[in-house]
Amino acid sequence: MTETPSHAARYTTVDGEHRHELEVKRSRFITVLRRVETEGDARDLVAGLRREFHDARHHCSAFVLGPDRTTQRSSDDGEPAGTAGIPMLEALLKRETHDGAADLSDVVAVVVRYFGGVLLGAGGLVRAYSESVSSALDTARLVRRQRLRILGVATEHAVAPRLENDLRSAGVVVLGTDYGPRSATLRIAVEDSDAEAATLEGRLASLSAGSARADALGTSWVDVP
Repeated sequence: MTETPSHAARYTTVDGEHRHELEVKRSRFITVLRRVETEGDARDLVAGLRREFHDARHHCSAFVLGPDRTTQRSSDDGEPAGTAGIPMLEALLKRETHDGAADLSDVVAVVVRYFGGVLLGAGGLVRAYSESVSSALDTARLVRRQRLRILGVATEHAVAPRLENDLRSAGVVVLGTDYGPRSATLRIAVEDSDAEAATLEGRLASLSAGSARADALGTSWVDVP
């Protein structure tokens, strides 16, 4: 997969793995959603579910990857063309998450179908596969991700726990504290703007009596509340 620069500032994904089952005219549709980062991760899930549900007739899949959703794939896995993978992919792409945004990504959906003896027809299959993914998303926990500026704040070992607690209490995202032989470094995430960085500098000056300063460490995608 070719890496391309991301223009998105935030997106939504699922938290870990989630399963949901739907029955339509005696056919069982078992949906598995999983958070993934690469095509390999997505295909590993499909392969694992083929082994787990080895007696099922179909293991259809769809996945979306990247903050800008640049990678999109789907598979009908033996169902009539266009009746499974594409409806599943559309269910992922059209899902509105926070603030009405359709920004779901880094997620794979696999629908395992056990045929129940009743033919559903092309329209029935489209509805069943789409509803299977949508129903699973209705009950899955979603996580927001945001591209944030990472800052390092060096301080004394004895001061670090109090400073970390004060920053968290003020609503600042603290990713953790690294303890070195002579000092500790708090890793802090703020919105990727000079204004937010300046606000943090002011807060640090107030909390540390001017002794703590923040150094830029770059940007990273972070799970946020």
